[in-house]
Amino acid sequence: MTVGESSSKFETLKQLPFADGKFENTPKIDTPITFTLEKDSSIKVTLFPVHDYKVLPENLVTVLQNEFNYVVEEGRTYPYYETMNREEFVKYWFHAFAAILVEGEYSSFDELRTKNADKSVEEWNSVFLGNFYVKPNYIGRCSHVCNAGFIVNHEKRNLGLGKELGRKYLVWAPKLGYVYSVFNLVFETNVASLKIWDSLGFERIGYVKNVAVLKGEDHLVGAIMFGKDL
Repeated sequence: MTVGESSSKFETLKQLPFADGKFENTPKIDTPITFTLEKDSSIKVTLFPVHDYKVLPENLVTVLQNEFNYVVEEGRTYPYYETMNREEFVKYWFHAFAAILVEGEYSSFDELRTKNADKSVEEWNSVFLGNFYVKPNYIGRCSHVCNAGFIVNHEKRNLGLGKELGRKYLVWAPKLGYVYSVFNLVFETNVASLKIWDSLGFERIGYVKNVAVLKGEDHLVGAIMFGKDL
């Protein structure tokens, strides 16, 4: 997209795909992506696009909620300090769009549900790898700039999953209609995330001093703001 195309794409508020906050007329992604992990090509995985959490098996949603709450209680990477119940989590994580990465090769949600109809929470946790959400970072006339949040199953860290999710985010975010990405708070102690966003071509567009009180730190922690043209 050229500068001219970008400036003329959204001429009025009505044309902004995310301005009303309802996401009823925004672009949709329907087809999952199957690929192998860069760190272990023997592992096939599938990334599912989620516009409505109700398409997911209930026990899988529970796994996502549990993993989010684990990260909150860990107190190292997210600003939240209180865990969320199911209603709160669903409203937060699935507000606009989410993507879920699981082990195995699937062509559709129907196949996912059929093959795993009786899976328990523990069994889903064994194949769940990670997920991310995408939503507007700002409101109204600035709603075409997006933000995202990423979580990797804490039992499956060090497999390069964060970077895999980051790569796919850069594929899907522009398809959803966003033109720029902003990550507001990547804590400077989160070395793994800093390396991922630097390696994927994000720019360090700002620094917020002393913004966080994190577990395991005896001082206030700053955060990097990242931005990337989509």
